[in-house]
Amino acid sequence: MDSARYRLCDILCGYQGVTGQIIIVVFDAHLVEGGIGSAAEYHNITVVFTKEAETADHYIEYTAWDLSRHDQVTVATSDRIEQIIILSHGALRMSAGDLLADVERAKEQLNERYLKIPAAKKNPLSGLLDAETARKLDALRYGSGHSN
Repeated sequence: MDSARYRLCDILCGYQGVTGQIIIVVFDAHLVEGGIGSAAEYHNITVVFTKEAETADHYIEYTAWDLSRHDQVTVATSDRIEQIIILSHGALRMSAGDLLADVERAKEQLNERYLKIPAAKKNPLSGLLDAETARKLDALRYGSGHSN
């Protein structure tokens, strides 16, 4: 279970890096006896574990209501009842399938953006070197027999 949670968080970290959106991932821990709940930063996203007797739905509903008073909030859930509640709190909603499709789109855009960059731009140091220094660097890198 932990590895699946980390994998999801890693995927959402990449998505956040492309979109720049604030992302909060909520895991339901309401059945954990004595659970006090937690919220922690994981790279560039926030990961929340609910406290004992607090469902993820309840946490999401309250947080969506609270945040949507000042900001635009989108909640990803495929639970239809939860979607209706989220909408009534002024937040937007998307299904888990729509989120997955958006994550894949963002990944494709990122790949297209960085795979099309010429080699000189991928390594900006080479563009800053004068010809003599670049020749010496090539000699070090490839051996003195390399000519450029």
